[in-house]
Amino acid sequence: MKISINTYSKAILASLSLLAVVSCSDPWDDHAKSSDENLKQNLAERLTSISETSEFGKLLTETGYDKVLANSKTYTVWAPTNEAMAAVPASELGSLESKKRFVSNHLALTAFGSVSNQDTVTVQMLSSKYLEFINGTVMDGASVVTADQYTSNGLYHIVSDALIPRLSIWEYIKSMEGSNAMSSYLLSLDEFNIYQSDSIAKATAEENPGIYSDSLSNSYLKNVYNLNNERNKYTFFLLEDDAFNTEVGKLEPYLTKSNADSTTTYARYFNTRDFAFHKSVAKENLPDTLVSRFGVKVPINKDNIVEEVPLSNGVLYIMGSMDVPLETRLLTTQIEGESPRGFSQGDKRANTYYREKEDLDGIMFEDIMVQNHGVPLFSIYYGASNLYSTTYKVYWRAINDIQENTFQQRLRFGGMFNELGVVVDPIATLDYTDVAPDVYDEIYVGEFTLEEAGNLDLISLIAANSGSNGVNTLTLDYIKLVPVIK
Repeated sequence: MKISINTYSKAILASLSLLAVVSCSDPWDDHAKSSDENLKQNLAERLTSISETSEFGKLLTETGYDKVLANSKTYTVWAPTNEAMAAVPASELGSLESKKRFVSNHLALTAFGSVSNQDTVTVQMLSSKYLEFINGTVMDGASVVTADQYTSNGLYHIVSDALIPRLSIWEYIKSMEGSNAMSSYLLSLDEFNIYQSDSIAKATAEENPGIYSDSLSNSYLKNVYNLNNERNKYTFFLLEDDAFNTEVGKLEPYLTKSNADSTTTYARYFNTRDFAFHKSVAKENLPDTLVSRFGVKVPINKDNIVEEVPLSNGVLYIMGSMDVPLETRLLTTQIEGESPRGFSQGDKRANTYYREKEDLDGIMFEDIMVQNHGVPLFSIYYGASNLYSTTYKVYWRAINDIQENTFQQRLRFGGMFNELGVVVDPIATLDYTDVAPDVYDEIYVGEFTLEEAGNLDLISLIAANSGSNGVNTLTLDYIKLVPVIK
């Protein structure tokens, strides 16, 4: 059978083909087909010649950015109207450096037209700030008055307001040094190291300033979040002095160090680390509770917000009060059995089993079991970081699902190896505890007290003092250390 297509059908197909081509085309590619007089000028020539943006054009010339916009690269400019320029605070244009910063916050490399398949396009400006271009009609809060004006080397949009460059959260904190105790403390961490690894990171950053970011140069930026990073968005709570000192005072008894100054320094760190959150959350969207990256539940009372400060990489809230209960601040430490740091003997790999199993409820778990090793007091070594100066209640889940008999094991906290390889001077050694067959419950096994906050580099799970197989078995799903509030 011969199939023919009538003239009407051909017209429809032709129209659909044309629509497909137009829909898939790039507006910047299409500009070349235009006969617009704008295309005879580059961005610099155009923006310095039109009356509507003449004041911004003067700044282009004064700062030298007219030469940047005259080269062969493709740029997009969001040019504020003269009325918008008149509303810019004088402090934003007080020096040549500030003028350059201001102008560069209106320029971006490559073409960003008003038509996009994304509702919001995040644009990196020449100022290194990231601004949001929303639906092609709003740029960082400024309405687009005139869109998609093409020139020989890019395009410009005329906007209703100037895009005044905002400080980053870290830049704002720096601006508060000397007037806010929490800010001053955070900046002191340029010099003070919370952890040993901080000093190595700072030395690396100093030796390679062009390669390594500022996240290595400050203990807070390294260990919590880099609040100077423009690519990400954050929410940060900056406490007024009375609120800050109150929260620090609550933590000091649990972060006792060798001297009072160190105690205060660490109490301040463990206080401030829980007030930074990934992603920017506007005031109207703040929940009752936020969870810090360290697992602390932080209650948010909007009534205590003194000021909301929009910044280039998120939002900062100045808080008159920030009451975080010790019950949520003091975190339980869980040590996983299948992640040991070492063994009292290294020749028992054949007797060591890293297991992945289901419990009685069908829930998967991982643990370790060392069986039939023939060594009295055989030990598995663990460690724990960031422990508080308080009493800890100790629990474990140790599953004996292979043997029919009950065996015993115990925990020892702290100590050091002497020249014979024997652990001496432990902080505490708990009594032996029965591990009965097929018990999947968490069991309380004792308690110990730390006089000084910090790390425990040696926690030992010790088998029975017997060489008999079946008697000296060790097994562990996890150890849980629960801090006691004084």
